[in-house]
Amino acid sequence: MGGSLSLVPVLDYFARRECLGAGLRQNAVTLPYPDGGAGATCTVQYWAPQGEPQLPPLLLVHGFGPRAAWQWRCQVGPLSRHFHVIVPDLLGFGGSSYPSETTAPPPTEATQAAVLAALLDALPGMEGRRVAVAGTSYGGFVAYWLARAAGAARVGPVVIASSNLLKTAADDRAFLKRAGEGWGGVDEILLPAEPAALRKLLELASYRPPPRLMTPDFLLRDFIQKLFTENRERLVHILKGITVGTDKFQVTPISQKVLIVWGDHDQLFPMEKAFAVQRALNGSTRLEVIKNTGHAPQLEDPARFNKIMLDFLLASHKPDPSVNPSSQ
Repeated sequence: MGGSLSLVPVLDYFARRECLGAGLRQNAVTLPYPDGGAGATCTVQYWAPQGEPQLPPLLLVHGFGPRAAWQWRCQVGPLSRHFHVIVPDLLGFGGSSYPSETTAPPPTEATQAAVLAALLDALPGMEGRRVAVAGTSYGGFVAYWLARAAGAARVGPVVIASSNLLKTAADDRAFLKRAGEGWGGVDEILLPAEPAALRKLLELASYRPPPRLMTPDFLLRDFIQKLFTENRERLVHILKGITVGTDKFQVTPISQKVLIVWGDHDQLFPMEKAFAVQRALNGSTRLEVIKNTGHAPQLEDPARFNKIMLDFLLASHKPDPSVNPSSQ
């Protein structure tokens, strides 16, 4: 009987409730797929308020793992009081999809950023409008690429959370060393196929991981089945196709104001990486460290994370000359 218990629908219900309570509605749009041939399309599922923005737009970009609503569920309520919040599932995650690998390559960070730019243009009242962007982990890679590619006229202040923009193969080897013996690759942990791998991921990603008694194997298998198994092959392709740390992803300072947020006990991207990213972007980039959190400070200490993010975004916001001042 215990084997039939599933927490996934429960967590999904609470994540959806947070989005709905913040005035967001779920929708999807079909867009051209940048890396495909003529006629290739992709589908982006997203949460956003209905109608044209009455507040400054803010795009929240999730990391590897569960769908966007799960990862930003603690932010949508507080942020929606000040911003027109847009929360998309990246291609290959949640309800967003891209063409088969037999007809088009999996999306890189540049592809994800280009699709997000197209999504913004497709939303009511958003074409050409400046938007603030926040990305966590893999979403930070995408957020940085979007900010650099679109420029300051389109993308305003940028928040990079728990995202090692300078990640290299050496960082992956160090991560596997921290994980202990018996792991053949980073993908075995980040895209778990067995309860032991998911338990290890929780241990490395959290400051206070759930005790083993609360994570029996049958419960973890259910999470794996519902969150990873169906799209596992595509997610592996996306993970192995990450261009961070290659000549295709060179980190240089950008003209936008940037906030870096990091958990002081992050074992996926340790604290020293936050300082390295700060130096790479420029010495004036602001870095905020949230104590007693791991790789997801927005979930482990949402009150502190939200205050840091709101203080930065509200102080950095400048009126967009392309819109009526009354809608700022």
